[in-house]
Amino acid sequence: MSMKNFNDTIRNRTRDLPACIAVSQPTVPPPALKDIMHIYHLLATLHILLRGIFGLILWFVALREERRLRLFENRVLGKIFGPKRDEVTGGWSKLHNKGLNDL
Repeated sequence: MSMKNFNDTIRNRTRDLPACIAVSQPTVPPPALKDIMHIYHLLATLHILLRGIFGLILWFVALREERRLRLFENRVLGKIFGPKRDEVTGGWSKLHNKGLNDL
């Protein structure tokens, strides 16, 4: 049934009813529905904010774990390769992060 036929059927059925009973679709939602819609909108906004905050927290945790893993990797590489002898001065020096990563 098309929308036009549906509207005509409703109009025909409500033609004989008193004006106070024959109400077509309300143009303004009732106050309770407006409150429910307002609460739903607030909850949807809160949900979006909480998802953003949760994602930010996960990002910070991942960043912290990445730094810890990098520190551990540099310590292990430093112990494996040990100090290097400087060919010019003949002294010993410890390789730092850049030197360890270049190996």
